[in-house]
Amino acid sequence: MASPLFLLAALPAAFIAYSPAAHLLPGAIRRGPATRRAIALTFDDGPDPICTPRVLDVLDRHGAKATFFLVGERARVAREVVKAITGAGHDIGAHGFRHRNLWWCSPGKTGEEIRSGVEVLEDLTGRPVRDFRPPWGMVNLSVFPWLSRLGLRCVLWSIQPEGLRRRAPELQAAHVLKRVHPGAIVDLHDAAGLPGAPARTLAALPAMLNGLRQGGYALVPLSELLEAGP
Repeated sequence: MASPLFLLAALPAAFIAYSPAAHLLPGAIRRGPATRRAIALTFDDGPDPICTPRVLDVLDRHGAKATFFLVGERARVAREVVKAITGAGHDIGAHGFRHRNLWWCSPGKTGEEIRSGVEVLEDLTGRPVRDFRPPWGMVNLSVFPWLSRLGLRCVLWSIQPEGLRRRAPELQAAHVLKRVHPGAIVDLHDAAGLPGAPARTLAALPAMLNGLRQGGYALVPLSELLEAGP
């Protein structure tokens, strides 16, 4: 029988094996095909009853379509915002039910978090949900079997202007415009993850959208970007 000290020493290795970052695993989508000059703007953590409608207004003024990865329990409260998103022609993806870090979830809790979030969104919109983004891009080895069972794609990003770094709005816009490429998936935030993130996103969007348009990029939802073919 293994000693308690050996078992204790093995715990970190077991945790790393069970809970890698999604960026280290195959099966996650990080970008679309580079067959045309198009990108997908994606927004995480909403819907937010104040910020998300303002984001929708900015996108509408610039003729841009996007994808919103919504948290199930927030969507259930902000039903009218969810309707506004779909009514404006944007895509919706799932971002979990409670925005839990899946690193810390058992296989059963992982499935519950993913499935419950999807069910809320499908009930609210009457449409199937195809895409899932794990909060913070963190997964465990049970995530991909669950996604396969539920018919979902794991969609990450190729450009993230803020993330854990609280970049000023002008720096966020510059970051995206410097790194943009055909097929890019840009990760933005329209609800609180980091303090102040929604306000910084709103402030960054006009310059970002103007620069992308001047660069000749079409701003399309994920369904269009990913189904354009290789």
